[in-house]
Amino acid sequence: MARPADPHARISLVTAARAAFVSHGVSGARIEDITAACKLSKGAFYLHFKSKEQLFGELVAELRAGMDALLEHRKATMTGFFGEHGPLTARDVHQRTSRYEQLLALEVALDREVLGLLWRYRDVFGVLVSGSQGTEYSGVVWEMAHREVQRVQDDFEAVKAYGACRTDVPSELFGSMVVGTWLLVAQQMSKLTEPPDLDQWVRALHRLIREGSAPPKPKHGKRTVRRRLAARLNTRSTQSRSRSRRGTAR
Repeated sequence: MARPADPHARISLVTAARAAFVSHGVSGARIEDITAACKLSKGAFYLHFKSKEQLFGELVAELRAGMDALLEHRKATMTGFFGEHGPLTARDVHQRTSRYEQLLALEVALDREVLGLLWRYRDVFGVLVSGSQGTEYSGVVWEMAHREVQRVQDDFEAVKAYGACRTDVPSELFGSMVVGTWLLVAQQMSKLTEPPDLDQWVRALHRLIREGSAPPKPKHGKRTVRRRLAARLNTRSTQSRSRSRRGTAR
């Protein structure tokens, strides 16, 4: 009769393996080092995992499942918001209307969830970027990035249609810039041991993105400019006639 796997041992093995992957990469990590770190035998390891690659694959699957769930939650939440409040306009952005502030708070909250997930899996993300070469996981980050670029690009196009953002910035470039920033933030987190102020990070990211993509404020029309010019000319003419009268009176 096979010995049942101890769930506590599994947790210990995963914790030790995550540290080993960070230090040595997926290829360089050794099962004997993982088991020695948690005082378990190699036999205990194989009760839970077929290989170290399978263990790492489960971590990657958890990260991807978490991102997929957050993406679906974002879609449903944003659809509900726009269905209730209507699309954002340039006026909302320029005047910081209640609708704009509500949308901004909603997006900050959604992105805070993403940043929280990336923090919890920061070690896995770091290994995907720089420690998964030569494995089947070496392209996972870029697959996730390309999907996000397409999502941001599509969202930016939709906002463009209502004039609520700059129209002179190519959507594919904007998508790459936003996702690239997030990738760098995630990579930076992978090097930290203490959590940063994630709320502050999210607000700062949104401020940079929102202010950089805001539509230009409307310029005064030609008629308004002509009126101002005519007013100036009338003022000068009036002043000139006044001086002329004073000179004559003398």
